[in-house]
Amino acid sequence: MVFFFSLLIDGALAGAIYALVALAFVLVYKASRMLNFAIGEWVMWGALLAAAGVHAIGLGPVGAVVFACAGMIALAFTFSRLVLRRMTAPPAITLIMLTLGLGAVMRGVAAVIFAGVPTAISLPIPLDPIVISGVPIAPDKLVAAIIAALCIAVVGAFYRRTRTGLALQAIADDRQTAMSVGIDVDHHFLIVWAIAGVISVAAGVLWTFVSGGGFGVTLVGLKVFPIVIIGGLESIPGAIVGAMIIGVLESLGAGYLDPSLGGGFGNIASYLLLIAMLVARPAGLFGRARIERV
Repeated sequence: MVFFFSLLIDGALAGAIYALVALAFVLVYKASRMLNFAIGEWVMWGALLAAAGVHAIGLGPVGAVVFACAGMIALAFTFSRLVLRRMTAPPAITLIMLTLGLGAVMRGVAAVIFAGVPTAISLPIPLDPIVISGVPIAPDKLVAAIIAALCIAVVGAFYRRTRTGLALQAIADDRQTAMSVGIDVDHHFLIVWAIAGVISVAAGVLWTFVSGGGFGVTLVGLKVFPIVIIGGLESIPGAIVGAMIIGVLESLGAGYLDPSLGGGFGNIASYLLLIAMLVARPAGLFGRARIERV
């Protein structure tokens, strides 16, 4: 049972970081109906900017995070003003190809800009595991999960309790109606992309702190798709629940199935669950089935 609970806790802690990445994806989709297939590259850039702030500029951890957030907000502003603002009701495939192209450009530019910059990000946290009832808990993962949970709580409070958050909810419900009551949709699109950029910094820094940095951080973006499909593309609670499910499933699969079926089955298990969800409940656990008048 100790082994089971160790895997369960480890998966839940990883799921907290997954939830943060999925949150950035869902917020963009809710506001603009845009599937951001470059979310992995956004997280990678957030981590690399923070690492550059520490190693290249000499900033402290807090200063490096602020520097990275400023860089991602600038990127969001540029992308929103120069690209998205010029597109009027594009088809879905255009938006998909746009984000795929954006991801490719970000990977190529990052290889040039951040060449030679160390990617490690460390925090002054003891490495000795915390043992509770015989179950060891990695302190770095625990701290990362707590920070991720706090970030999610802050974003949730922002959406529920601020005028900007309510405006973003209105845009998500009905863009035309929101425009008719005077909400500046373009301005709020810029805000939601900026929020996604800041969340990407937090997720990238936490992922680098726990699992290592570099261009491999983009792989965390691949974990978002089963999460948001399982939870529901438009649901923030669904993104959190889906992330926890995927985190625990990957951990249990790696612990129990990888030794007998071969390494990597834990990662495959999440996509098997994705396929099952698409067959059984395409809208996801918390998603709303789209009703169209025939």
